[in-house]
Amino acid sequence: MTRLADLKRDYKTGLLRYLVRTDEPPLHTAYVIGRWAVTEGLSILDLSRIHHEVLVEILQDTEREELGSVVTSASQFFGEALATYDMTQRSFLSGS
Repeated sequence: MTRLADLKRDYKTGLLRYLVRTDEPPLHTAYVIGRWAVTEGLSILDLSRIHHEVLVEILQDTEREELGSVVTSASQFFGEALATYDMTQRSFLSGS
């Protein structure tokens, strides 16, 4: 498997777990995934594309009345995955 395939597999698994149980432990998985992506040299665009692909796959199997909550939860999960990128950028810009 490639790093992107690994990322997609782990991201989808983590997001599906978070959609079932929207609390801290599954949300922390998103942070871990984001940190792994940064250390592996994957770009924020790679992570964004994976998020979009996974979300589209999930939405295809989502009932209409659940769409809003799924999209909201997916956005929270994605935001947490982006946290490492944000911290890295802030550190770079501050010169640390």
